[in-house]
Amino acid sequence: MMAFEITKDLLDNITQYITIKNDTELSVVFSEMHHADIAEILDELSFDETLYIIRLLDSETTAEVLIDIDDDVREKVLKQLSAKEIAEEIDELDTDDAADIISELPEKRKQDVIQHVEDKEHAKEIVELLRYDEDSAGGLMAKELVKVNENWTIVRCVKEMRIQAEEVTRVHSIYVVGDNGELKGRLSLKDLLMASTTSKIADVYIPKVDFVVVTDEAEDVANVMRKYDLEAIPVVDELGILLGRITIDDIVDVIKEEAEKDYQLAAGITQDVEADDTIWELTRARLPWLFLGLIGGVGAFLIMEGFQESFKENAVLFFFTPLIAAMAGNVGVQSSAIIVQGLANDDVKGSINNRLIKEMLLAALNGLLLALVLFIFIWLYNGELLKAFAISVSLIVVIIIAGLIGTFIPLFLDKRGIDPAIATGPFITTSNDIFGILIYFWIAKMIIGF
Repeated sequence: MMAFEITKDLLDNITQYITIKNDTELSVVFSEMHHADIAEILDELSFDETLYIIRLLDSETTAEVLIDIDDDVREKVLKQLSAKEIAEEIDELDTDDAADIISELPEKRKQDVIQHVEDKEHAKEIVELLRYDEDSAGGLMAKELVKVNENWTIVRCVKEMRIQAEEVTRVHSIYVVGDNGELKGRLSLKDLLMASTTSKIADVYIPKVDFVVVTDEAEDVANVMRKYDLEAIPVVDELGILLGRITIDDIVDVIKEEAEKDYQLAAGITQDVEADDTIWELTRARLPWLFLGLIGGVGAFLIMEGFQESFKENAVLFFFTPLIAAMAGNVGVQSSAIIVQGLANDDVKGSINNRLIKEMLLAALNGLLLALVLFIFIWLYNGELLKAFAISVSLIVVIIIAGLIGTFIPLFLDKRGIDPAIATGPFITTSNDIFGILIYFWIAKMIIGF
């Protein structure tokens, strides 16, 4: 299957059809198109054109498109649709997607939409999902699944599965429950086909099944599904009662959102913002870490001011200050990035001391190799062996300290239950700049004797 591509001719044709209200041609254009591709096209159109297409498409397609379009566009579209129109789209969606859309509406409008949903059982399940935190397993799960009772015969099981499967878009697993709805295990389709028709499910099901509790955090659910390579995972309550399932498409969204958040934190952005947000929102998100950088710069200035008399006789030290600061910041960010990534993937195990020792040895090796190159350069450049030695030794120590700081801070924050992503970027860079310059001049003073 070739990747879909939006061309200028395609957009021009769609725009022209909308202008002359040629609904027939528009229907032909979108008839064989995947809802994700339609959403991509709508993001390129004006809002009025987008709304025109939304109202033209059938409810099933519109419902899927609403899930995929840009959040801001969806918010505007929902404001233009009546409660009855939204309810018609909601009827076509799985409960988790329906709950996601309804959760974006004002409280009064939520109630109006739910009252207009024709399938009352569907509406009841959506209301149940809205009670859970959006960043929990309950907030991610869908109620649609296929479950069978352990006491059923194979014949009854197949009959019930056919009925339930009509409400499920894709059957990932068949879950086995007890008489009270408690999760017992899972049923292999192969075992079901091979079993005697008079057998009971209790004789053939697999009791081992991975599951999550409804209150588990979304990130923990993602880690479990990634670790065990699952396409879907059942969700139970504190008593083990099967409530729903979470599928891989929802987890991909969680991983994407978490990666975007960590990337912004690493870049020194304290809030979840997008390029289209207002200047004020972008300023509030960026300013705190920029202010931290300003404080770091002032701190570096004060340190250098204390050594200003030595610059007259040792000007070469001043010229290498940016190099020392840059190396400290780079090493710190590299170290912290590896640790933050490992913590996110649950790959960092063992004691903090072992990690620090490993990072110290790694930093020492890198620092030694880089310092050797720097020593040769300075020696050949000005022939001052003592100053070349002082700057090179300083570089080794600065790199080691930067590596330890970049490793320790994310591990420390993680132990305290704080997102370690906030340790990267400006925070690590600024702290290492200050420590790096301080260590640089202190060691140089000890060796050269100024």
